[in-house]
Amino acid sequence: MTNKLITRRSAFRTLAGAGAATLAAPHIATAAGETTTWKIQTSWPGGIGLQTFKDWCATIEEKTGGELAFQAFGANDVVGDFQLADAVKNGVLDAINPFTIYYQGIIPAAVFLSSYPLGLRQPHEYDTFYYGLGGIDIARELLGRQGLHFVGPVHHGPNIIHSKVPIRSVDDFAGRKMRLPGGMVAEVFSELGAETTVLPGSEIFPALEKGTIDVADFVGPAVNHALGFSQVTDYIVMGPPGFMSVYQPVDIMDITVGKAAWDKLSPQMQEFVEMETHVYSDLHHAAIQAADQEAWKKFEAEGTEITRLTQDDVELMTEVAVPIWFKYANRDKDAARVFKIQLDYMMSGSLGYVTPEMIEGQTLDL
Repeated sequence: MTNKLITRRSAFRTLAGAGAATLAAPHIATAAGETTTWKIQTSWPGGIGLQTFKDWCATIEEKTGGELAFQAFGANDVVGDFQLADAVKNGVLDAINPFTIYYQGIIPAAVFLSSYPLGLRQPHEYDTFYYGLGGIDIARELLGRQGLHFVGPVHHGPNIIHSKVPIRSVDDFAGRKMRLPGGMVAEVFSELGAETTVLPGSEIFPALEKGTIDVADFVGPAVNHALGFSQVTDYIVMGPPGFMSVYQPVDIMDITVGKAAWDKLSPQMQEFVEMETHVYSDLHHAAIQAADQEAWKKFEAEGTEITRLTQDDVELMTEVAVPIWFKYANRDKDAARVFKIQLDYMMSGSLGYVTPEMIEGQTLDL
């Protein structure tokens, strides 16, 4: 065995980061000196999210001994957030790291591939859905029809709401001009009386600054503080203690690749990218949660007030949310089968979030 081969195999085994030591990357043989470089854009416009993404991308070339490299781009560097899927299909980008909910414009079932109001509430519950209950196969099937390959989910954390005015109960959303990601989340808040609008993350700060909106949801404390939200709002709205966000308790991103780019990889390299997506999800989630703890101190020092909804508000929102769940699930057969997996899980002894009484009168078109 040559020293060069030993070096290459050693490089493949340096899967940096927490939890990575248990994963062994495959040895992948291609022509000497040949590097495949993917242009990959994230939805992160800044802060710890963008930095973690860029740091991870920078490790890929060394880990693969030069076989594969990721050229990282931040939000809007190449295309806008809502053009990411088209950019991959058209070959402008090779891969993307979007918020999964953004696929809802082309795939109705995508509303259930990320979290939704009062649905699954913890990261491990979505891991169970994706990797234990068949969600990953369905996601790959659905995006495959669009010329895309869904590599895997990437955890972020709960979304929170920033407001120019105090929100102390669900009644206070009535009449507020509110940014939301669209879809089911927006519909729930519309039912509560909010005037909702859809904006990508990069456009939230200027909209709050100009007064175009006075309430906005977006990811978590660390990223939102880095984006300057404390400069244009005075309040943060949370769920009850222990239930950080009732409307999007687990924000999910993903790594998705153009089918042509994916099919050019060897099976061993495809497996490597899948393993690296697990590594990135762990690093991404942990880095952001750690940064959140520091961000809370900054918000407090700057005078931001945290308000919390109550358990009564949760029950009221659930009454609003349940028929909307079924409405979105019945948009097509794929949405229905994804939701059915999650509904059965939520009604199981493991979770108990949903009881038969809560869905009485609702039907699912499978």
